[in-house]
Amino acid sequence: MSAPAPAPAPVRTPAATYARDVRVTWWYTASSILFLHVFAVFMWALVVVLRGTTLDIVLVLIGAAGSVASGVLLLIHYRREPLDDGDDSARRPVWTLVLLGVASAVVLGIGAGSVLLAAALAAQALCTVRWRGGIRVRLVALMLVIVIAVWVIEATRLSPDGYISLTFALPLFATMLAPLTATSLWWWDIVRELDRARRAEGRLAAAQERLRLAGDLHDLQGHHLQVIALQLELAEKMMGRDPDAAVEQVRAARASVDEARRGTRDLAARFRGVPLPDELANAADLLRAAGLTVDLLVDTEADRAAADVLGPVVRESTTNVLKHGGGVSASLSLARHEGAWVLVVENDSRGAASPVGDGAGLSGIAERVGSVGGTVDATRLGDRFRVTVRVPEEVSA
Repeated sequence: MSAPAPAPAPVRTPAATYARDVRVTWWYTASSILFLHVFAVFMWALVVVLRGTTLDIVLVLIGAAGSVASGVLLLIHYRREPLDDGDDSARRPVWTLVLLGVASAVVLGIGAGSVLLAAALAAQALCTVRWRGGIRVRLVALMLVIVIAVWVIEATRLSPDGYISLTFALPLFATMLAPLTATSLWWWDIVRELDRARRAEGRLAAAQERLRLAGDLHDLQGHHLQVIALQLELAEKMMGRDPDAAVEQVRAARASVDEARRGTRDLAARFRGVPLPDELANAADLLRAAGLTVDLLVDTEADRAAADVLGPVVRESTTNVLKHGGGVSASLSLARHEGAWVLVVENDSRGAASPVGDGAGLSGIAERVGSVGGTVDATRLGDRFRVTVRVPEEVSA
């Protein structure tokens, strides 16, 4: 069946907005570094093209292409490398890319006739590596001193009358490539660390809630079981001499069992009573932790939807995506449309297998939603699988 029309006024939850901001921060950081790199290479190459020989132009073009390619690959590597310094097994080889960057910088410097350009681009390649501890700060300082020294030597001794040495802005721009790259990546590391701390905080909150539930359940069951044991022991002792009193104790024990059952049910209901927006945010975080790219859209009044009906549906759908989807992206949305709350869970799936296995997941969802007059639609659109759940708006939260 066709998907519902776009719902009015959906908004991103704070968790989804934060995750999107982290991605935007990376693209801004990477694009800024690449822009500075390409701009420096382009301006220097332009001078050589206008005034250099054919051999110089060929060397500059080859060096420029290799330098930019190395910069792009180093940034991709940097983005994917884990933050944990102690996780050596997860680190990827990077020195081949650094060697490509340094070699390209040397070729470009030979073509441009500038040791400064070669030193600046080589320093930038070294500063695009995720160094451990305080190595990065010392490396940046060392590279800056070396590049400035090369600049002074080139301007005063090697080519005092050269066109590069007479231009102040271009050598200064090249000199600042390494520190600007290092500080930009340092800023990205801070944002990424904050994102990791936010995720850890969410997991810690969930663990604390489980511990609280376990403690409450232990206290509740321990109390009732102790009372029941005493009542049954008393009934056993009174069975021979006062059967009627023994029967009363058995009845009291049975009442204690009923009370324990009600208390357990109420405790479970309180634990599961998570607001629906939080339920969706938790599901999105779980999918992101599994490596999926998740888009989350939630109506501003989603807390008025039937959480006792849609909450289990969200959990079941999330489990199905993790177990049977096998894709790289998913989306969750909840909005009001034509008198009903509409929950849409969509993900890409690899292969022909259904993202909900043999249909047991859909059957359970359909049974739960159908009991309140709702409907469930499952549709495959190419490699996308979409589950649409509609629950009447009059069903209370």
